Amino acid sequence: MRFGIIAKPHLEAADTLRQFLSYLRERRIETVLDAETAALVGETSSHQKSRIPAQVDVIAVLGGDGTLLSVARLIGCYDVPIFGINLGSLGFLTEVTLEELYPTLDKVIAGDVEYDERLMLTARVLRQGEKISQSIVLNDIVINKSALAKIIDMEAYIDGRYVANFKADGLIVSTPTGSTAYNLAAGGPIVHPKMRAIILAPICPHILTNRPVVVKDDSQIEIVLKSEKTEVLLTLDGQVGFSLRGGDVIQIDKATCTIKLISCPGKTYFDILRTKLKWTQR
Repeated sequence: MRFGIIAKPHLEAADTLRQFLSYLRERRIETVLDAETAALVGETSSHQKSRIPAQVDVIAVLGGDGTLLSVARLIGCYDVPIFGINLGSLGFLTEVTLEELYPTLDKVIAGDVEYDERLMLTARVLRQGEKISQSIVLNDIVINKSALAKIIDMEAYIDGRYVANFKADGLIVSTPTGSTAYNLAAGGPIVHPKMRAIILAPICPHILTNRPVVVKDDSQIEIVLKSEKTEVLLTLDGQVGFSLRGGDVIQIDKATCTIKLISCPGKTYFDILRTKLKWTQR
């Protein structure tokens, strides 16, 4: 078995990473590190991050949900599961805590684990009919304005049929996995990650009856940016983005591949919700 290891590039990950590497190597598990991860523990042997998914059987992510999201986009359609290890507060995606790490790792090495398969989305940007960008996301695609820009005017189509004009600060198109991220903050619904659905949630809509909409996962979504003089950004998983222009068309549909997350034994999605959202507190 070959383990790819990608850690959050900060010093707080170093001690855990050293122990993790030692544990694997004592069991003769081969490890593949990217340059930033190797630098944390003073190792010189490293691999180009983009090539790691093609070389390993599983990728361990040490960090938080942001680190895992970047790795999910990196994996794309490689059939490589992610073992998410949380180094801070409990995450929705990096659900294995340090206390649970080694008992769970033993199960991963033995092949005695369950995989949580998650829907991903593909986003394409067309400008004057030409595709200028294409990306895969695990959480969400967000069209939003810059700090001082005016309200954004967008036309939405689903399966080629006109839905509505959204006049708002932006629009979130989210997977069920991303429903507990920006979508939740914008008043969208929490959708169980095993649901095959896509959520459209306007951000601060000018018309209060513009509410979040949940559609089936095989829907073909098209957003046409009508605003001409407003600074508008497209953001992917809250990490990667670029500027849009009036007339740009954003096409969104289900990706041809999914991401597999290794589940922590004995922990359910609702256990994570209760803890993360503090549902048991008053």
